[in-house]
Amino acid sequence: MIALAPTDHAVPTTPSARARTQRALVIGAGPGGLAAALLLARGGAQVHVVERLPRVGGRCSTIEADGYKFDLGPTFFLYPRVLERIFKLVGRDLHREVPMVRLDPQYRIAFGSGGHLDCTPDVPRLEAEVAKLSPADAQHLRRFLAENRDKLEKFRPTLESPFLRWRDLLSWDLIKLLPTLRPWQSLDRELGRYFADERVRLAFSFQSKYLGMSPFNCPSLFSILSFLEYEFGVWHPIGGCGAVSDAMARIARDMGVTFSLGDEVKEVLFDGRRAVGVRTAGSEHRADAVVVNADFAHAMTKLIPDRLRRRWTDAKIEKKKFSCSTFMLYLGLEGRQDHVPHHTIHCASDYATNLGDIEHRHVLSDDPSFYVQNACVTDDTLAPKGHSTLYVLAPVTHQHENVDWAKEAPAFRAKLLGQLKKVGLDDIERRIRFEKVVTPADWQGAYSVYRGATFNLAHTWRQMLHLRPRNRFEDVDGVYLVGGGTHPGSGLPVIYESARITSRLLLGDLGLDADWLGAPGAAELPSAVPVG
Repeated sequence: MIALAPTDHAVPTTPSARARTQRALVIGAGPGGLAAALLLARGGAQVHVVERLPRVGGRCSTIEADGYKFDLGPTFFLYPRVLERIFKLVGRDLHREVPMVRLDPQYRIAFGSGGHLDCTPDVPRLEAEVAKLSPADAQHLRRFLAENRDKLEKFRPTLESPFLRWRDLLSWDLIKLLPTLRPWQSLDRELGRYFADERVRLAFSFQSKYLGMSPFNCPSLFSILSFLEYEFGVWHPIGGCGAVSDAMARIARDMGVTFSLGDEVKEVLFDGRRAVGVRTAGSEHRADAVVVNADFAHAMTKLIPDRLRRRWTDAKIEKKKFSCSTFMLYLGLEGRQDHVPHHTIHCASDYATNLGDIEHRHVLSDDPSFYVQNACVTDDTLAPKGHSTLYVLAPVTHQHENVDWAKEAPAFRAKLLGQLKKVGLDDIERRIRFEKVVTPADWQGAYSVYRGATFNLAHTWRQMLHLRPRNRFEDVDGVYLVGGGTHPGSGLPVIYESARITSRLLLGDLGLDADWLGAPGAAELPSAVPVG
């Protein structure tokens, strides 16, 4: 555990300060905000959540129209242990509250250069699948899994600890990890230690797209992402990932958390440099602490005056490296396509060129990679009888002057519909009964995502650990961060973990007990935690 030095951010904890209920206000009812609300309420704070959209979940919410249901954003539910722990901390059972199906196969990866893998958590079957592409590489699969099991266990305390200053990097436990983490290597080079076939390397590194990055520049640490899928499963919550957000909000309300939905925060209110609440279009809400779950860069540039920010000024945010964006099609179809797996990832035949178009040239590819969720093969609650849903995603550049989506969207939509034939989805357009398109311009304009960068700040080593915005926000007092824009980073499990890190800090600063949250890296929860 990394020791934290005293900080001038702490709220005084005199007997008179502790005598009244401490108020925490959460901006945004996304997954991180909901998890923080649960934990802060369990810790004794009075919690109010303000959400701009008319429903909870943020980008982990549900689109419902004409009898069809789609996840707006994340569709892979990974590493459930993090949320299982949060539910246990508040006396609930995740799997009792949200029925889930563990997928097998987890997904199909189709390669434009030829071949495919049906990726299963059953290791002997997975070895057989890999051997179809490269018999030599199949022999190294178990070593890859074993070494990444060890890497995750060693790095887990770091993922669960706050990094509030550069000296936290000098922890001997972290220094000892350098030979294991090999921060000087890219993810693709790390995979090269195990697999020679570029398709096999891609199968175990495409997960870098969960962070909005290319495996050719994503840090080697993130080989643990594919390991997590095989070790702990890829899950589908019945009703979609939005159902998880709905359950969290329901439990939060049971615990006394209050919500203002459809109520956009216009500014954070300050007394000097200390946040004391927020102003919305219709009212003011006062609080002892403010938790920001909104998109980090958008929230900073819109809600907190530039003059109050020292490290994260508008000019400095503008210079940061941001993730890619996504072009989305949500299609409600007449008929079913039960021959297509629940998840399919199609990689462009020239994957490196496709990634270069996205990250460096900021242009649209002639042969884009894409992902399709055909969830009705698992969950028939998502569409009317005899119908189905398709969720189609293509990684694209974040907002850039090279791409005018007002002009490019129709042609790119047509191209993406044509690409679906490559994974066995023919005759789609004439069967469309509902359609919604979301472009990077929509992510920016309609969903308040800075530059439409749906995975937030990129996860380069220069934007991780203490170099990422900190859970106790360093520029002003009384402001705390959860979500993909703070430590540890993007992806649902990591966002949930950010809420636990932040809640531990905030409760301690308010003079409330936080020991029940458990220490970073602890394998078990304190025995005093109630389970109901």
